[in-house]
Amino acid sequence: MPSVHVRWGAFSAALMLAATLSTAALAQKKYDVGATDTEIKIGNIMPYSGPASSYSVIGKTEAAYFNKINAEGGINGRKINFISYDDGYSPPKTVEQARKLVESDEVLFIFNSLGTPPNSAIHKYMNTKKVPQLFVATGATKWNDPREFPWTMGWQPNYQSEARIYAKYILENIPNAKIAVLYQNDDYGKDYLKGLKDGLGAKATSMIVAEESYETTEPTIDSHILKLKASGADVFFDASIPKFAAQAIKKMAEIEWKPTHFLNNVSSSIGATIKPAGIDASQGIISSYYLKDPTDPQWKNDADLKAWNEFLDKYYPEANRTDANVMYGYAVSQSLVQVLKQCGDDLTRENVMKQAANLRNSRVAGLLPGVEINTSPTDFAPISQLQLVRFKGSSWELFGKVISGDVSG
Repeated sequence: MPSVHVRWGAFSAALMLAATLSTAALAQKKYDVGATDTEIKIGNIMPYSGPASSYSVIGKTEAAYFNKINAEGGINGRKINFISYDDGYSPPKTVEQARKLVESDEVLFIFNSLGTPPNSAIHKYMNTKKVPQLFVATGATKWNDPREFPWTMGWQPNYQSEARIYAKYILENIPNAKIAVLYQNDDYGKDYLKGLKDGLGAKATSMIVAEESYETTEPTIDSHILKLKASGADVFFDASIPKFAAQAIKKMAEIEWKPTHFLNNVSSSIGATIKPAGIDASQGIISSYYLKDPTDPQWKNDADLKAWNEFLDKYYPEANRTDANVMYGYAVSQSLVQVLKQCGDDLTRENVMKQAANLRNSRVAGLLPGVEINTSPTDFAPISQLQLVRFKGSSWELFGKVISGDVSG
């Protein structure tokens, strides 16, 4: 009889051990909807049509990059299922697509949806639903507000920081400037205007001699450029998306208005803005960069550019390699892969945001030397450094030092 008790005891121990191992295995793997042992489902919204469609290459680059990741075995053994929809840069359509992704497709999160007005339209919805709105493709300052909106995070430098850097340059180098401003009449354009005025400080009211805002529904901004020239301004501050930035450069050349031209970096792409506007008409424009310009000859033998070209050769051969937006899509995709790697087997929405808020001195291929990605639970602004560039010949020429912005949410 004692032997029976021994065997039963051994069996009980085995059962307990199996239960413990099973519990440990379950504890190691945590999933929300959109994640399984084999898949991570990611949503994305891009303007594949409409006035901002030049940015659609970002979504195409991201899809290609995730194809590369999947071909190499995925992330921790899981393949990325990247679902990208068109919103035409129309906020009501963005809301519709976000609801579809969250409620019908059941994605784990939405990644790098583009544009300030579109993202503003889904800002509260995403946070109410507690679904990450991660690395949004807009530099609006409001994305860095972890206290009020803990489920939303930007990626690129914010617009106010960028505008302050231009203001600092103007004060130091063109102290008697008469500034004309063109801006998009929404949160995106107004963020730049605020940054410029804050950067100029007390001198803003005397230095800014004209302001013109445009709507994205306008077919042309020629009339705004004529009014700005009439103001007598010798500095032009241009906060517009590529379609209208190209129109501005063309019109300025046509009417022979030659102020010092500051162009926001979201429209600095040679492929999307400068070539359509005209290389000759674009000489001397000042902008800013945090990514390596694929057309800059100094990166000809750079390891990052070689890797970028190899990736495009294999996964996106039709890409326009003069378009900086292709480099943007490549770099931001790497940041997401880093976050997902850090998540390990805890693929909950809460852990995705936790890992995104714990990036330390992170480097991804394509960033300028000296530019790093840093986040914390109280700072949702991954990149806060820029370097000024001037368009010369057929490419952007870096000048000055890497400068840190000083604006938080």
